[in-house]
Amino acid sequence: MSSDSLNAELSKKTSFLGLKLWVLIGICVGAFIVLILCILSVWVTFRRKSRRTLDKFSLSQIPNVSKDIKVDKVGAQNFHDHHDSLFLTVHDKSCDKSSEKMSVHLGMSKSSDPDNASQCSSIYHHERGCSSQSGEEGSSGPGRKQSSLSYGLVSASPLIGLPEVSHLGWGHWFTLRDLEFATNRFSAENILGEGGYGVVYRGRLINGTEVAVKKLLNNLGQAEKEFRVEVEAIGHVRHKNLVRLLGYCIEGVHRMLVYEYVNNGNLEQWLHGAMRQHGTLTWEARMKVILGTAKALAYLHEAIEPKVIHRDIKSSNILIDDEFNAKVSDFGLAKLLDSGESHITTRVMGTFGYVAPEYANTGLLNEKSDIYSFGVLLLEVVTGRDPVDYGRPTNEVNLVEWLKVMVGTRRTEEVVDPNLEVKPATRALKCALLVALRCVDPDSDKRPKMSQVVRMLEADDFPSREDRRNRKSRTTSMEIETMESTGLADVETKVGESERHISETIHG
Repeated sequence: MSSDSLNAELSKKTSFLGLKLWVLIGICVGAFIVLILCILSVWVTFRRKSRRTLDKFSLSQIPNVSKDIKVDKVGAQNFHDHHDSLFLTVHDKSCDKSSEKMSVHLGMSKSSDPDNASQCSSIYHHERGCSSQSGEEGSSGPGRKQSSLSYGLVSASPLIGLPEVSHLGWGHWFTLRDLEFATNRFSAENILGEGGYGVVYRGRLINGTEVAVKKLLNNLGQAEKEFRVEVEAIGHVRHKNLVRLLGYCIEGVHRMLVYEYVNNGNLEQWLHGAMRQHGTLTWEARMKVILGTAKALAYLHEAIEPKVIHRDIKSSNILIDDEFNAKVSDFGLAKLLDSGESHITTRVMGTFGYVAPEYANTGLLNEKSDIYSFGVLLLEVVTGRDPVDYGRPTNEVNLVEWLKVMVGTRRTEEVVDPNLEVKPATRALKCALLVALRCVDPDSDKRPKMSQVVRMLEADDFPSREDRRNRKSRTTSMEIETMESTGLADVETKVGESERHISETIHG
């Protein structure tokens, strides 16, 4: 009976549009449910937006070291690049025999083309007009020590014109989609090189800037380690002879680094590989590359704190731009050394033939290890030989040991790269060899600092310039002698000290 009375009550018509009571109750319940769903939807949407906002400024996804790394700001600005033409002498195999050498115009004229306007800093360097210093250029982020080796550098940012993306401490945060677009979905046609660390792709950003994208392989956390090492080493420094790290991509398991693209090959290719088809590097061009490399190492070792030990200086890691400026690259093996540390102990890494003997034997690493590698590199540039070449006679397999014998028996003229059509001046060759042999001294304490190497190489530039000018015009010889007398005396002093030291090394 009770159920019948309940049904009767629910079936009664109400005064609201004549609807029955149970229908009205159903409408109310349904409206309440819809209201709850609407509130939940608004709340979820709000949470998503706030989470995205927080993610943009969260530091949890960036390595700890990024806090000290300089922000590379992106701004929409218009500018014109002005560049003086630079002429370098490069010998072409196919040139006419009557023509002793070919001048290759490597200058860049000013352009309003957007692609040119967004080129990498390896091509465009604008020095501050207010700077009273000249020569080496470099800068670093907060917390970095500056010395006389470091100078201000303003360059056209390759990031101009890109959409605003998060800047978490330094550089530009690229999305995976950005880099897939730039590299044509990481096409095999765009591969520049590959190794145990991963693959390097050539890419073009949406603003036309060409870049090199280093995609690190995620082998049991190795990608994360390589990522942190390279960010620590060069994420916060700027120098004209260091390849510039523009930004990064952190998305899921992906770890990628975006560098400026240096499009003129590397030193190994010019000495031994594919770039030789374009001609042979002249002595002047080789010394320019070597001097740039020395300046980069001097900056890493002496101008910033903590100092950076590259640990893998070799010809394939010295990139060359259109003006034959050296760009030291690949900091995946780099280590940081605080000012209070004389060395660190680490697993021996590097390339056979370039590794310093004390590091190979003990695992003790400091900047002297890089200096040894630089010495081997200089010998490689002078001779055109690989550091270790098993295709040669037994006594010539090891480049360093063979050079010591040749210098000790006064046969220095025979070590010059036979591909050089115009041989260097005797004194220029002698100075280069003595600098190199000092750098590869078995006693690491006797090796010079890189700043000393830079001064010796720059001093050595005086006699070679004198020889060139005398060949062009004898009328200027008196002026040159007057202008360079101080520099030549300095060279003689350095050569004398080096000869005594090398003689002790060879015969001791």
